[in-house]
Amino acid sequence: MDIRQLEYVLEIIRRSSFTKAAEALHITQPTISKAVKNLEEELGVPLFVRSGKTLELTDAGQLIADQAQDIVRSFKHLELQLGDLTNFKKGHIRIGLPPMAGARFFPGILSRFRDTYPGLTIQLEEDGSVKLAEKVEDGSLDVGVVLLPVDAGVFESYSFVNERLRAVLPPSHPLAGRKEVRLAELQDEAFILFREDFALHERIIEACDGVGFRPRIWYESSQWDFIYEMVAAGMGVALLPESICGMLDLNRVATVKLTDPAIPWHLGMIWRKDRYLSFAAREWIRFSKAHLTNQGRPSL
Repeated sequence: MDIRQLEYVLEIIRRSSFTKAAEALHITQPTISKAVKNLEEELGVPLFVRSGKTLELTDAGQLIADQAQDIVRSFKHLELQLGDLTNFKKGHIRIGLPPMAGARFFPGILSRFRDTYPGLTIQLEEDGSVKLAEKVEDGSLDVGVVLLPVDAGVFESYSFVNERLRAVLPPSHPLAGRKEVRLAELQDEAFILFREDFALHERIIEACDGVGFRPRIWYESSQWDFIYEMVAAGMGVALLPESICGMLDLNRVATVKLTDPAIPWHLGMIWRKDRYLSFAAREWIRFSKAHLTNQGRPSL
């Protein structure tokens, strides 16, 4: 039994005729007759009897007709709902953004996406790259923006930012007027870092270890603007991405190119390789990739 057979039966009942039902459905009479015969053979009961020129339902036919109305109606409703999803008229997306990337790159893209697909709803979650990758992996989020690289065996991804960190110093700092500073020259400074659940936290510590010192961490935060304010107040030094440094008030802080080593800030959108993605989530990936990678990063 399939939906098509039920639709044929209902149309025959509606028209009281195989011939008129076939015409209404734009099929041949042998086609509709064969479909009904196959259904009767499958069920093991006749559905129609002819009495002269009158077409009547058997008891089994009446039972099928009563149930078929609801079945076909539900199927049509399901088709409409699926159509809404595949045409992006409804759906829900769970997106994880780290504070720096969310503030710098996504307000405009999210606004354009909402205007393009007003029926879709978006749940935003702000956290560090480490936590966001965990949540994408366990299915709590559909997609997340994280510091690359990630485990290619677990995640699909695309890259949209490839920058370096700069040293952010109080204007009165002896190194503030330099064009560049080696990381080792900051070994005696108090560092203001992102929290441990931010991938940059460990990456900066590893870089410092690599040049022979363990950074003295004075304060940790999840907000880049608070880190900036702490540096401006003379509480320590920080390392922030180039695009974020372009947003800072250079009357209140100085930013200097960091060398030996240069510390990369490589961002990408990730999603699980082996998990189903909704139509809405797949469209967000396509849409955001087109805007982030084709247009380049926003100007500073």
